[in-house]
Amino acid sequence: MNIPAGFRCAAVHAGIKASPDKPDLALIVSDRPASAAGVFTQNRVCAAPVKVSRERVPAEGVRGIVVCAGNANACTGRRGLEDARRMAAVAAAEIGCRPKDILVCSTGVIGVPLPMAAVEAGIRKAAARLAGSPQNWESAARAMMTTDTQPKVVSHNLALARGSVNVLGLAKGAAMIGPHLATMLAFIVTDAGLPAHRLQELLRAAADVSFNCLSVEGHTSTNDTVLVLANGAAQGEQLTEQQQEQMGQVLTTVCQQLAEKIAADAEGAQHLVHIEVQGLASFEEARHVARTIANSVLVKTALFGGDPNWGRIVSAVGFAGVPIQEEELAVWIDDVLVFWEGEPQPFDRVALSRQLRDRRVVTLRVQCGRGPAACHFWTSDLTYDYVRLNAEYTT
Repeated sequence: MNIPAGFRCAAVHAGIKASPDKPDLALIVSDRPASAAGVFTQNRVCAAPVKVSRERVPAEGVRGIVVCAGNANACTGRRGLEDARRMAAVAAAEIGCRPKDILVCSTGVIGVPLPMAAVEAGIRKAAARLAGSPQNWESAARAMMTTDTQPKVVSHNLALARGSVNVLGLAKGAAMIGPHLATMLAFIVTDAGLPAHRLQELLRAAADVSFNCLSVEGHTSTNDTVLVLANGAAQGEQLTEQQQEQMGQVLTTVCQQLAEKIAADAEGAQHLVHIEVQGLASFEEARHVARTIANSVLVKTALFGGDPNWGRIVSAVGFAGVPIQEEELAVWIDDVLVFWEGEPQPFDRVALSRQLRDRRVVTLRVQCGRGPAACHFWTSDLTYDYVRLNAEYTT
């Protein structure tokens, strides 16, 4: 794990979740003031921590992030806003900074007030345990989890002319994944030095081709947040313009790998599905077609059942609302051509069905025309377990 210099974290069980063996609160701290950027849910019903953090980025001088899981602090009115601000204030007092220099996030059940006595005690406990060890970072990733089955951590090192910088990303998410500008929760820290406005530009570009190209069931959460902190501790100076471009590429890679991990861990999923759409006039058109395929219940259930029913894919392309010509349409399921220039192609349906059942990772490739734009999108199949998990979520 490549851990950026000047960052520490800790995770504790504060008592938000019922299980005493599960951490449910984490604190991430930069030992020096950091540039910060963020992208957030575009759901008009958004959680109190989204409202608070959205007001605070992009910014210079940010010192940390406090996050709790098990309670979304969403649709909780004035009290929810007060509680979110109080979380930041308690964390700030513990590490010695201004309350506005702490960003705050929550995830979990909507419409339930936070147990603030437990949350405040948990923040103080976490502040006393801050460390930069790999174990602490993995624990922080676990503290963000709700229905996730595993923590999601990605790290990279970027070699520069003088020395190198590290980038570390944490994410949570398994369902209620249908982003617009962000999805789930993701926190990325780096010891590179970048101004906040530039960091914001790089994050938006990275989110556009990663978290915005991800869907489990198309449901945009009230709490979606992606935050990046850059503290410059590796070199003590800001990156050059060329190095900032390199940093943007690494940031994009980290976001894409986190997005793939979320799709792979989708609730009840048996298949990670890659959707590649090519041949359209713009990236936005290609992404719209890919998202339409990804959100099709009929496509997702066919993949779960190992049914190579390409008609569902073709029809999803057709109702996506993007100009296409049926005569130019082609579809591959994994490496098998099933539809070409408007006509079905011969293939071994039994063998392809067996292949779909046996493979964990499936690729759907769609050629829509001869345009220059393409999009890579991540999704999952839809299983009995997904229905069961979500039917029983709050009961």
